[in-house]
Amino acid sequence: MKKIETVNIIGMGALGMTFGKIIADHAGYDRVTFIMDKERLKQHKDVEYKVNSERVNFRISLPENAFTAELIIVAVKYNDLPEALDTMSTSVGKHTTIISLMNGIDSEEIISERYGEDRVIHAVVEGIDAMFFDNEVTYSRPGKVVLGITRRDMGERLRYVTDFLEAVHVRCAVEKDILRRMWCKFMLNVGVNQTCMVFGMGYGGVLTDGSEAKMVMIGAMREVMLVARAERVVLSEDDLIFCLELLESLDPNSFPSMSQDRLNRKKSEVEMFAGVVIDLGEKWGIPVPANEFLYRKVKKIESSYV
Repeated sequence: MKKIETVNIIGMGALGMTFGKIIADHAGYDRVTFIMDKERLKQHKDVEYKVNSERVNFRISLPENAFTAELIIVAVKYNDLPEALDTMSTSVGKHTTIISLMNGIDSEEIISERYGEDRVIHAVVEGIDAMFFDNEVTYSRPGKVVLGITRRDMGERLRYVTDFLEAVHVRCAVEKDILRRMWCKFMLNVGVNQTCMVFGMGYGGVLTDGSEAKMVMIGAMREVMLVARAERVVLSEDDLIFCLELLESLDPNSFPSMSQDRLNRKKSEVEMFAGVVIDLGEKWGIPVPANEFLYRKVKKIESSYV
């Protein structure tokens, strides 16, 4: 293994820019590069981006001009992951470690199929309320990156990543049962992300006691608990309460990513959330009516985009 010196990021959205700026501010902007294809580079090249009102001048590169990096951060939308795997191909070298900051429970598996599971550290971002509108990312809480491994021989690689993140002031923690932690975050997102989009509200709205939105959100989350148990991952009511408490700590006027997609009239990640839950429900014979309701509503909203 080699000490992490350079970082390549795939995905110039809210998460990519938030963590890209934190890393660049402390490691140097010459050590952080956003990799993208020609079409995206044209879109981003002459745009002035800001993070919390501060202008940022990130390095942007085509894949063929990119150096290999010791750390690659994948922060794309679920639908863009197959293309991202091609985009990052020239950045992967002998000493490269890959972490995914994507939501959901299967991006690490998809990345591992292409680049090998011995390169991939499992990760989940918690407690972030970043929003991306009009070329600016704003957040009041940058959140925390929780990392973990599913193979014992990955310990050294994990240590290199955590040492680097701590050195560049990215809050991080190591979780022994990282798959359970990821399922817990998945439960949270299945509930809040989709419900906020369908009901057109932010974090504060879905927490209103007795509201239809909160009942739908909790119903969708409990369905994740059921399919998770069938997949041999045990989530409890305590986990659900933890998720709700986490939501209460966020800016009530902020919006999760799917609500931002609705406002920007972009396709959402519903397939990664309700789509996965519905598939698992069919697999195990478990009814998931709340997620089926949310799936139908999201698809109807998206069909109205011109």
